Amino acid sequence: MTLIQRHVADSLLTALADTPVVLLHGPRQSGKSTLVRHLCQTRHKAAYYTLDDPAVLTAATRDPDGFLHAINGPVTLDDVQLAPDLFRAVKLEVDRRRTPGRFLLTGSADIQFLPNLSESLTGRMDVLTLSPFSVGELIESREGLIDALFSRDPLPPLAGRDASRAQLLDYIVRGGYPEAVQRIDPRRRHAWFAAYLTTILQRDVRQMADIAGLTELPRLFALLAAQSGGLLNMAELSRDIGIAQPTIKRYLALLQATHLYQPLPAWAGSSRKRLVKTAKVYLNDTGLLTHLLGTDAEQLSHPSATVGQLIEAFVCQELRKQISWSLSQPSLYYYRTAAGREVDFVLEHRDGRIVGVEVKAAAHVRQDDLSGLDDLADTAGRRFHRGILLYGGDAVVPISRHMFALPISSLWRMP
Repeated sequence: MTLIQRHVADSLLTALADTPVVLLHGPRQSGKSTLVRHLCQTRHKAAYYTLDDPAVLTAATRDPDGFLHAINGPVTLDDVQLAPDLFRAVKLEVDRRRTPGRFLLTGSADIQFLPNLSESLTGRMDVLTLSPFSVGELIESREGLIDALFSRDPLPPLAGRDASRAQLLDYIVRGGYPEAVQRIDPRRRHAWFAAYLTTILQRDVRQMADIAGLTELPRLFALLAAQSGGLLNMAELSRDIGIAQPTIKRYLALLQATHLYQPLPAWAGSSRKRLVKTAKVYLNDTGLLTHLLGTDAEQLSHPSATVGQLIEAFVCQELRKQISWSLSQPSLYYYRTAAGREVDFVLEHRDGRIVGVEVKAAAHVRQDDLSGLDDLADTAGRRFHRGILLYGGDAVVPISRHMFALPISSLWRMP
């Protein structure tokens, strides 16, 4: 497979230019090793060691301080979560010699679930996320939707051609994992996803938790797929699997630590309206989601509720990916009032400005499609910057000064 440029690479190099330790984390098989090996050979000259190599892992765990002390100059350590004691040794090395770009680390576990790492390297480390491929990366186009939405200038015209319904569904069912993307045969793609989940749920999670008895995890993950886009229902999960809610909560934390499960928090705002606070359920890849739901592009070509569910999940993941390399770096939420008014996604800028993004699979815009955005605008007041309706049509429709209907393909066609 031809090397595909990753949009986060520039942010990674920028961080290495002024920070002693940079951690690139993300789900297993998302392309972290390929990216850092390429950078070590080209733009960030550094020694490369992977802890997947038994000899390297033995050296790093037996004497972490001696292992690092023997390495001169910048070094990249791949799969660093396999040797947790290295984090303390990295801290000592950085404290002795605080050189920008000294350590480039990769890991498949989310740092927020590794408190010893985050605490030991506080103030010494930048953390970036590498997700599976975005559509823009696959077609070699740099997406600019996030920054365009927060710009104070008018939205620029879209570049390129609109995607057909069949193309959109193909992007959804293939997902963004490098190995899955290149498998054209759906049966081979499903085989890869099955093997991938077996590795994560039966090996990686067990190593991370250091406990046995995780036989319920595959069933739990399948139930989460069925809840995709809905509110997390702990009671329902507990009842369906037959285990206590505290155990369910612990298992969800393990799935989140592997980046497979990525709940979407509710936007709290500062309004007197009663807002729902429960997180929504999302997985990290629509290819993985369609595998778990047992569907394919042919089945999705017929109208069904599953199509809307998958398109919404697809938009969620594309937004998350673009946020990771955008200049704006907004936070991502959803909006729902106790009365049922809802906006699928809320982007909140650091300066407080709000952009609402509603998703509709239909090819036509109806007045009712805008009711949630109108309610969000009323709630946010002056903080409301723009409202966007991503829909299945192909035209850009200005609805008002601050609201627009855009084709779903705007996700990768906005320059």
